Amino acid sequence: MAFEKMKQAITILVILTIFLSCKNHKKYMEQNLAEFKIIGITIETTNEGGQSVEDMGKLWGQFYSDGISEKIPNKVSEEIYSIYTDYETDYTGKIRAIIGQKVKSLDEIPDGLIGREFKGGKYIKLVAKGEIPDAIVDVWKKVWKEDKKLKRRYTADFEVYGAKSQNGTDSEVDVFIATE
Repeated sequence: MAFEKMKQAITILVILTIFLSCKNHKKYMEQNLAEFKIIGITIETTNEGGQSVEDMGKLWGQFYSDGISEKIPNKVSEEIYSIYTDYETDYTGKIRAIIGQKVKSLDEIPDGLIGREFKGGKYIKLVAKGEIPDAIVDVWKKVWKEDKKLKRRYTADFEVYGAKSQNGTDSEVDVFIATE
């Protein structure tokens, strides 16, 4: 009887060890995403000296104060995308940031806004949880720290602000990183 209980305990321990090692090995959720189109506003920025945090704060302010969402035609949803693209080099160089919304078509782009199409491909998904923008900054610091290990493509990385993004300390924002 004692032998059987010990055997069960060892079996459970082995299964837990395998499960935890697999879970740690597959740290990020990989997804293949389809191409998509965005209409919004843009700015060129850099992460040097924290410039992107200041610039993105201004761009978000403009997005809301100018009522950009109401100007975007053919929206697919109310989710707001914050996209980082046109990388000069990697996360240390200049980048183009776009805040906008996914649309069905780029046939009608209002004055003062831009339209861009992004190719799909392989992405890893992370979820920023907590007070925004601090939770977003924390996720990006993690991404930059693991930059080489993630095998980033530097084509277009983005955040998706959906229904859960305005919940104070319980906020959640999906972050997608293009990988090889």
